[in-house]
Amino acid sequence: MIKIKVVQSVSYKTKLAFGIGAVGESSANWIFNVLTFFFYNQVLGLSGTLTAAAVTIGILSDAVTDPVMGSVSDRWRSKLGRRHPFMYAAPLPLIVAIYFIFNPPESLAGFDLFLWFAFFTVLMRICSTLFAVPHLALGAELSVGYIERTRIMSYNTLFTYFGVVIMHAVVWFVVFPSYDNGRMMQEAYNPVVYFCASLIVICMLLSARGTQDQIPKMAKVPDDLAEFSLKQLFSDIYESLGNKNYRYLLFGLFSLSMTIGTHETLSLYMDTFYWEFTDEQIGWRILGTALGYGFGFLAVAKVHQTIGKRLAIVWSAVGLSIAWSAAVTLRLFDLAPENTTWALLVFVVFFGTISSTFGAILNISVMSALADIVDEHELNTGRRQEGVFYSARTFFAKLTNSIGLVIAGIALDFIEFPRGKEAGEIDPEKIYALGLLDGPFAMVWGLIAAAIYAGYKLDERKHSQIRAQLAERNSRLNQSP
Repeated sequence: MIKIKVVQSVSYKTKLAFGIGAVGESSANWIFNVLTFFFYNQVLGLSGTLTAAAVTIGILSDAVTDPVMGSVSDRWRSKLGRRHPFMYAAPLPLIVAIYFIFNPPESLAGFDLFLWFAFFTVLMRICSTLFAVPHLALGAELSVGYIERTRIMSYNTLFTYFGVVIMHAVVWFVVFPSYDNGRMMQEAYNPVVYFCASLIVICMLLSARGTQDQIPKMAKVPDDLAEFSLKQLFSDIYESLGNKNYRYLLFGLFSLSMTIGTHETLSLYMDTFYWEFTDEQIGWRILGTALGYGFGFLAVAKVHQTIGKRLAIVWSAVGLSIAWSAAVTLRLFDLAPENTTWALLVFVVFFGTISSTFGAILNISVMSALADIVDEHELNTGRRQEGVFYSARTFFAKLTNSIGLVIAGIALDFIEFPRGKEAGEIDPEKIYALGLLDGPFAMVWGLIAAAIYAGYKLDERKHSQIRAQLAERNSRLNQSP
């Protein structure tokens, strides 16, 4: 069994160092989730179906890399511990993959362009996994406290959204406005790539270096633990899925990610064609994200102390689903201000603030709950395997995100949504269909997720009992000759 030496109260320095790694990770995710689909479909002219297929191939490659990375890092033996070697190795190949995604040869088109996009998307997802899975597992190891874990994951979520805010602000206030209709110009994307690459390298390496002093306090891999093998990997995954609380979180995530995948794929389409926002107005939309994430970060620990993680997860999923689609749905009923107006921007930012608040609480709550489940798993099996649990969670998130993305891509082709045209040149019925997809359709899946999340039952009282049993068992083992 892995014997654990942990810190109950984690220093702000360590929390900050852990959190800053999420800036690099979220910067990579933002440029991929927000820009690549629009770039290949609207700028390079690749069909919606082929664009969605390329992204999906890359995401599905995580079906292999995420659980493998989790299992490997759980077993890795080195002077840098289980997690840090991979955190140091990830940044350079990640930025190389991002550069080639946005710089395909000019001669490529159609299926050849699809192959290029798919290949470098797979490479990017592998490199992203190399950092993301060990990083999350590291966060779960920093403390065993029910509320302290919430605070640690709050820093991860806060810095995740900080990366989103930075990328969004630079793109819409600095880069794209410096070009004529920058979002439709291929050359406007390279400055974004260079800035994103800088954030990735600096923040990921700072996180690895800043948490390196915690290695002696982390869980150690015992000499008798089996080395990585595919058989052992499948055994690890099977055992993790045997945890009932874990299954509820995964199945809830499966449904919620349909909502997330649809919204993220269509976000730039909605801003460009549905709302007809200018670059500056899209830039100011980040106010809703920044305010909401800040509110969520400040409120989540108190929310957990008041109603517990289970109800926090359920009600934040409800709030996120309704608020994220509310502005779009109200426009379908002609209950929103006119397009391109600043009144419309305030309207959209208002609902964006609410949805981002719920989204921050939901993300922190689920991440913190996963760390509690790792304790439950250790009590049942005698093994701590943060890597497996977090990698399976990230895999399911990416799998279902890809489903939402595929649906969005196919729907764009189905309604014959035009490529390379201005909003005023597009049939209003196609704009309305776009709203149906991003509004009511996306909302329903999130509400289903909330109902599934209600099955999660690991509350603070139960977790305290688990920690007490683990402490008693570890004490007996330490006293044995």
